[in-house]
Amino acid sequence: MTDKTTGAAVVTDANQPKLHNQVASRRITDIAVHALLGILAIIWVMPIVWVVLESFNKDTAPYQQTFFPTEYTLNNYVQLFTETEVLNFPRMFMNTFIIAVFTCVISVSFVLLVSFCLSRLRFPFRRIYMNTALVLGMFPGIMAVVAIYFILKALRLTGGSTTNIALIIVYSAGAGMTFYMMKGYMDTIPASLDEAAYLDGCSKWQVFYLIILPIVKPMIVYQAITGFLIPWLDFVLARAIARTQDNYTVSLGLWRMLEREYIQDWFARFAAGAVCVSIPIVILFILMQRFYQESMAGSVKG
Repeated sequence: MTDKTTGAAVVTDANQPKLHNQVASRRITDIAVHALLGILAIIWVMPIVWVVLESFNKDTAPYQQTFFPTEYTLNNYVQLFTETEVLNFPRMFMNTFIIAVFTCVISVSFVLLVSFCLSRLRFPFRRIYMNTALVLGMFPGIMAVVAIYFILKALRLTGGSTTNIALIIVYSAGAGMTFYMMKGYMDTIPASLDEAAYLDGCSKWQVFYLIILPIVKPMIVYQAITGFLIPWLDFVLARAIARTQDNYTVSLGLWRMLEREYIQDWFARFAAGAVCVSIPIVILFILMQRFYQESMAGSVKG
């Protein structure tokens, strides 16, 4: 109902119960949604909290009467990095870090170059290559583990200090096939920018370095995170290629800690190792998130 003199809406007594019902139902819905989200958050956070607390557990046995530890100590972290006669976790950690860093750099370079060529250049068999990469990407990578191992064995890269090189090659070699997201992002960049740069005398490399790279920084951040996490968290390929403990990665070391002969004394150290493994990932996400936000702000301003 509207007041004829002022033109303002007037709520009649008949409409008040409907408004109260709508407000009440909206509040009930909000309470139910927030309660559900709270429960899901607790379920999601609880395993993380348990692992962190278990890493400080004084009792190293895996089976206990209480869900959370009753006594806490720092010995698990100290022993994890000092007692290296049985399982040399510091060496495993360093092996994984070296492999992850080199894989990250190489995979980002491969993806950027392949995506630029497929997005900006036109050459024979371009469409065939993209279709082939799409079809091959549908097959799980575990199908090629045996073939990869025998190829590396024929090249004598599966023993000694060359194992890390073999893992870097394996993780980096297929990076060029994962170009679709980067290429799709580059396709959204107007071709007029390239044409203007070519008219100004820029070469293809200058267009790639001075124009394309600053715009695709968000995708570079994504690719860097992916390229680092794949070798950092992988178990299958590392298990097939790394045959000696000197070449183990952290995933293999954590797996060995849960074997029958080690689990009674190493379970708490396994939790400590899991916490240590998560620290570089958290640092990487924090650093990359800052660069991602800066690059997005810069692309919007441009």
